[in-house]
Amino acid sequence: MPARAPKALPIKSRASGGYRRTGRPRTATAAARIYADLRAELVSLQRQPGDAISEAEIALSYGVSRTPVREAILKLSDEGLVEIFPQSGIFVSRIPLTALPEAIIVRRSLEETTTRMATERATASQILNLQSILERQREADAAGDRDAFHRADEAFHGTIADIAGHPGIWKLILQVKVHVDRFRRLTLPQRGRMAEVIAEHEVIMAAIEARDAAAAGIAMARHLDRLQADISATRHNNPEFFDQPK
Repeated sequence: MPARAPKALPIKSRASGGYRRTGRPRTATAAARIYADLRAELVSLQRQPGDAISEAEIALSYGVSRTPVREAILKLSDEGLVEIFPQSGIFVSRIPLTALPEAIIVRRSLEETTTRMATERATASQILNLQSILERQREADAAGDRDAFHRADEAFHGTIADIAGHPGIWKLILQVKVHVDRFRRLTLPQRGRMAEVIAEHEVIMAAIEARDAAAAGIAMARHLDRLQADISATRHNNPEFFDQPK
């Protein structure tokens, strides 16, 4: 008879606060899960610039060794989300002010193109889907739920790339705009800011529904240009979140 496999042990999930799967995950699987969870916490500013990160605490909370945690941390370091100081520890990085304009320009260029393409290709059901996402943003604004608003915002832009037939472009944008997302989180608490975003999305939607690709592309570009205009005031109001150019 074949030898009996060892009894599977539950793996504790920090995100869910309990045990969400059984079996011993391979190191790569555990590292990927930890990376995704930590990245979400960093981008959402749940972990704020300057906060210390403990490999030991994370490993304990997930029920794994430090190896997958270290792999996740190194990947986050490559993205500039954490800084590793061998003699001092691991800390959440500040938002690199000089990197924001370039990232916004790249994002604007790519999304202007996908919006034009989506306008030409969108089916009636796809347009309805975009409208439902926009309605979720209105509901989130009314409830003052910034996390739900951000998720709907991401869905709106990502769905446009899907409709354009180039979901890979959105994946590229996600990589480019990681620090822009951290910066954007600081703009949402501003009074009326979420309503302004919704109004800008409504202009984009109107152009898509009218099958006016040029107008839709321009509306998207103007929507994203707003981020450039917000940098100075946001940095002034939250100086501790940004690095200081030398």
